[in-house]
Amino acid sequence: MATEEFQAQPPVPAAPPTLPPYPEMIMAAIEALNEESGSNKSSISKQIEATYGNLPPAHTTLITHHLNRMKSSGQLLFVKNNYLKPGPNSPPRRGRGRPPKPKSSPPPRAALAPPRPRGRPPKSRDPTAPPPPPKPKATTTAPTLSGKKRGRPPKSAVASAAPPPPAAAGGVARGRGRPPKEKPAATAPVGA
Repeated sequence: MATEEFQAQPPVPAAPPTLPPYPEMIMAAIEALNEESGSNKSSISKQIEATYGNLPPAHTTLITHHLNRMKSSGQLLFVKNNYLKPGPNSPPRRGRGRPPKPKSSPPPRAALAPPRPRGRPPKSRDPTAPPPPPKPKATTTAPTLSGKKRGRPPKSAVASAAPPPPAAAGGVARGRGRPPKEKPAATAPVGA
């Protein structure tokens, strides 16, 4: 039964092997049309259909894909919705952005210095020289132009030995934080 199913199915028609690659067909069509301002996609497609006749069903998709690919690679120029072959004297197509700098080859005997390390270079020190004396700290008691010392003033001895705060009027020492809200005394209801 399985062999009968395989025999019943018709073979899938493949694209004819006699077709050249699409880039070759496109270039041949542009040369055959020989239009001065170039050929548009529909005229190239009609020329290929007329020349090769038996084309795959996805011909329009394939021609669009190959035209875009040839345009981006520089094989074709795209000017005013027409495709042209680049002239023999035209400069090669450049990519986007700034071109890279040309690399110059150094002389063969020149030794390349290793790249500089990152950060601040260390101080050069002679191993036989004694270490430099430490810098004295600036302990000047001379007043500055404004007459005051620089920086935060030290705590005075009087402030650290301050007496504890006096007790509140009620005789109870206050605690830390905000005191609780006093509730008003309950009053007698007003009646007639």
